[in-house]
Amino acid sequence: MTRCPWPTTELYLHYHDTEWGVPLHDDARLFEFLLLEGAQAGLSWITVLNKREAYRQLFDGFDPAAIARYSDARLVELQANPAIIRNRLKIESFRRNSRAYLDLVDKEGSFNHFIWQFTEHRVVQNRWQSMAEVPATTAASDAMSKDLKKRGFNFVGSTICYAYMQATGMVNDHLCSCFRHRELGGH
Repeated sequence: MTRCPWPTTELYLHYHDTEWGVPLHDDARLFEFLLLEGAQAGLSWITVLNKREAYRQLFDGFDPAAIARYSDARLVELQANPAIIRNRLKIESFRRNSRAYLDLVDKEGSFNHFIWQFTEHRVVQNRWQSMAEVPATTAASDAMSKDLKKRGFNFVGSTICYAYMQATGMVNDHLCSCFRHRELGGH
């Protein structure tokens, strides 16, 4: 079975084969991925993937209402926990982004509807032959980043937004040679 070349561990293989690039339309899962992509900034995704369950436990299952109420003391406590990435700014961004998320959903009604507008509510089916062809950013990720920042989010640069679009299936960036490309609608 031919796959994209990047999954090199059992956990990574499972993630690639079952989760990465699958179109998500669930507000809670879309929000979780946004927070985790921000936590990944400057690191390998496998680092976050290895810590994802700890994040789920420590951050109330990514409940934005709960995280939005975290005190400064709670954030300091989280920063001391080696089960997650102990970057103060990234941990603080979970609270900030939770507050921005709640405000956005209050205004827009649905995070799913809001976030998928950047691909016109459809999966962009790319046809990459090699990893060298896959971009780090696109005009859509630039627009998403700009809009999210305007709404008060952080750790949402264009590169993070494009990785988010890949992970949540807004774009199909499995290589054409990968068995998942066709399974996810590529031809």
